[in-house]
Amino acid sequence: MKCSIPKFLTLALILCFTFSCKDEKTKKEEPNKSLVENNDEIAVYNFDELEPLLYSSDDEIHIINFWAMWCAPCIKELPYLQAFANKNSNVKLTLVSLDFAQEIETKLKPFLAKKNIIEKVILLDDPDSNTWIDKIDPSWSGAIPFTIIFNNDKRFYYERSFENLTDLENEINKNFNL
Repeated sequence: MKCSIPKFLTLALILCFTFSCKDEKTKKEEPNKSLVENNDEIAVYNFDELEPLLYSSDDEIHIINFWAMWCAPCIKELPYLQAFANKNSNVKLTLVSLDFAQEIETKLKPFLAKKNIIEKVILLDDPDSNTWIDKIDPSWSGAIPFTIIFNNDKRFYYERSFENLTDLENEINKNFNL
């Protein structure tokens, strides 16, 4: 005896599988309007204006990350930094963009919205990098990403990208017992 599936059942199964299977890679994420508003105003600092942000007199953990849109390792680690800040309300994350000030409206803000970056972003516009890099950390070559993690007692410098959220969490837990 031959088993045959009625044509309408075959068609129904094909339609069911076609419309129920989604290709997540083709799904385009729309930026969340509230995320865009969080970085609606991006301050432009020179190093003298930025420097006080690099120190703290409290127990709160601060993460200062120097990055740029043109830096692939920087872009790769931004979601890990954002995720860590989302999970840890006692951590203050500041993202210091080294992009061009004239591109804030046309490139930086759209980039932040697309990547769902909601933490504080400031832009460092100071051409005397040879001076301010040494003031931040004399052993820093100037390569980015570069991250400072500190509180009033401890300070650690990372001239590398964090490979994933666990990598970042391990470094902070090891040094700050979070």
